[in-house]
Amino acid sequence: MRMLASQAKTELKALLGEAYCLDKPEALVAYSYDATPMQQALPDLVAMPKDTQEVSEVMKIASRYKIPVITRGAGTNLCAGTVPVTGGIVLVLNRMNRILELDEQNLTLTVQPGVRTKDIHAYVEEKGLFYPPDPSSMTVSTIGGNIALGSGGLRGLKYGTTKDYVLGLEAVLPNGEIIRTGGKLMKDVAGYDLTKLLVGSEGTLAIITEATLKLIPKPAVQRVMLAMFADLTAAAKTVSEIIANRIIPATLEFIDQGTIRVVEAFKLIGLPTDMAAILVIGQDGEQEAVERDMAKIAEICRQNQAVQTRLAHSDAEAEEVMTARRSALAALSRLRPTTILEDATVPRAQVAPMIEAIQHIAEKYRVQICTFGHAGDGNLHPTCMTDARDHAEVERVEQAFEEIFAKAIELGGTITGEHGVGIVKAPYLEWKLGRAGIELMKNIKRAFDPDNLLNPGKMFAKETRKRVVIDRAADR
Repeated sequence: MRMLASQAKTELKALLGEAYCLDKPEALVAYSYDATPMQQALPDLVAMPKDTQEVSEVMKIASRYKIPVITRGAGTNLCAGTVPVTGGIVLVLNRMNRILELDEQNLTLTVQPGVRTKDIHAYVEEKGLFYPPDPSSMTVSTIGGNIALGSGGLRGLKYGTTKDYVLGLEAVLPNGEIIRTGGKLMKDVAGYDLTKLLVGSEGTLAIITEATLKLIPKPAVQRVMLAMFADLTAAAKTVSEIIANRIIPATLEFIDQGTIRVVEAFKLIGLPTDMAAILVIGQDGEQEAVERDMAKIAEICRQNQAVQTRLAHSDAEAEEVMTARRSALAALSRLRPTTILEDATVPRAQVAPMIEAIQHIAEKYRVQICTFGHAGDGNLHPTCMTDARDHAEVERVEQAFEEIFAKAIELGGTITGEHGVGIVKAPYLEWKLGRAGIELMKNIKRAFDPDNLLNPGKMFAKETRKRVVIDRAADR
């Protein structure tokens, strides 16, 4: 072990057992990276506790020896949030994967952090219930990771994101103490809302070991429609028009032509590759209301230059379309060796200007950027296909994304809507929060974690990037 005291290693192996306390080179390499490209650092140890008490004991040892601890689920993170940049212990919570309680009277589900999001969906839907958050990684991502990052998904427009469905948490503090926040209550204003503070904290404040989630009744009917546009701006403006007509779809996704072509080649479901953009629009609820909404949405699309609208005729066909949309990143990743996916977010009314700006920025820096995302809530995913070995091109990609982040903030948006800050966005966080906001966050971090043991090197950059000045002439 590089930096860990031999006594710490001995204590951790005695606690967890040799099988769940790994320090062989192949294990360290396996947990040295996540889904973020070009980010990697070796840990000193990989620990796999089986329950909350073992997590607590690991933290007591780490606190005593001042060892950094980086919590990890499935490793689908896209901001390098689980890369152990300072070494230390990668704490993998995948063994803690039990559904603990379904409370049908209070409509809650209590789970351990290692449960896969898709398994939660399947479990509650068998009971006629519904857990709406649906990140594209849900077939592999864990609920603990979703909570740590405040994950969103395709249904965020109508239903909100993970933070809206976490009622209570059990968590372990850096000193090993176990706390409980919130509960099954619908109303609770007793003190600061520690539950909401921990959701989205990216493993920097405490280690989540149990979560109580809010459920709702499963919608009776779900419908999905494709709307096809020859003009990209018209598609983007249609998003705002639908909302302005007081219709809130369950899903309102945008896919540009570059993404359409790659997804169709990947999935072969008949997507129109000659279109500049398509909208994937879903609605759910009672049948009469759904049919009325979908008819009105189709009319709005046609009024806004849609070439064609196509309604899925079966649940299987609808699921095929949604699966194709969720596969956008995987499909784009086939084009070049390195794929960088970002998630700049703007108010809905600014989606069209943001998409136009992304196009101009890509042309300016001579890089290939395809854009898809949750247009209904303004969360866009500009995705750049590059090659990490081409250092000159990677530098242009970084400059392009700096301008994209700056443009998002200029339009009233943010640098990240659901992927988190981690390492990748840390240099830009002050652009969004200001210096006073950053200092306040640092004070909160110190209150929870005075020794900076939990996920150090994330959120707070050593240097803030100089604010980019947008070339307005290029935006016109």
